[in-house]
Amino acid sequence: MLGASWEEIKEFLDFKVLQYNAPWFIENDPIVLPHRYRNKEDIEIAAFLVATIAWGNRKVIIQKGGQMLDLLGESPYEFVISHKERDLESLQNFVHRTFKGEDLIYFVKALRNIYEKYGGLECIFAKYAQPYTLQPAIHAFRNIFFELPHPSRTQKHVADPLKGSSAKRINMFLRWMVRIDKQGVDFGIWKTLHPGQLSCPLDIHSGNVARKLGLLKRKQNDALAVQELDAALRILDPVDPVRYDFALFGLGVFEKF
Repeated sequence: MLGASWEEIKEFLDFKVLQYNAPWFIENDPIVLPHRYRNKEDIEIAAFLVATIAWGNRKVIIQKGGQMLDLLGESPYEFVISHKERDLESLQNFVHRTFKGEDLIYFVKALRNIYEKYGGLECIFAKYAQPYTLQPAIHAFRNIFFELPHPSRTQKHVADPLKGSSAKRINMFLRWMVRIDKQGVDFGIWKTLHPGQLSCPLDIHSGNVARKLGLLKRKQNDALAVQELDAALRILDPVDPVRYDFALFGLGVFEKF
């Protein structure tokens, strides 16, 4: 659709959003796992952990993400807040690709620090958010997340957009938490932020489709590409730009567009 007008692109993508931003999407996507829970803190902790390991085959992500959450019992929040050192031993053998037990153990410790010292995940992102972007807030969050002694290898599991990363997984997590979704896919439980601040979770699928539509010219899927795609999606919908993530991802994964 290169050469199509903004109106034509918007009409096409709006139709695809209606197709993919639907309840059926949940069961085959990693977002199905935080949908297990009803408590806000359980949802956001489960979502953050699952988003962190969300690369590779989606069926495997759901399987391994489910195993990870099972290790935390009925309430991820209660495990995070109340765990004793001996409780962490059960996490030691978890592995999903390069995310290992020692990474998961540090994540649990870092999350407890965030809830006890900073008031929770939402408080940090809200404090450092800017009017039309959360990318500096991701950078600030990452610094806080790693303020405790930690294995150096674990740092690679939280991206930093100010160092050039597209930060796909954490942008996806933020979409889940912030975007107000009448279809019930995204949670929209963080009320101190608004969907207009979100960035598209850019990956190989959404990036390739965006380039074919003329929404993105940059060849690398990096932080500069996220900025470029954000600007284009805000033209289509300044209030809820990342709803087009459903269209771009769906076209790439399900339709091989």
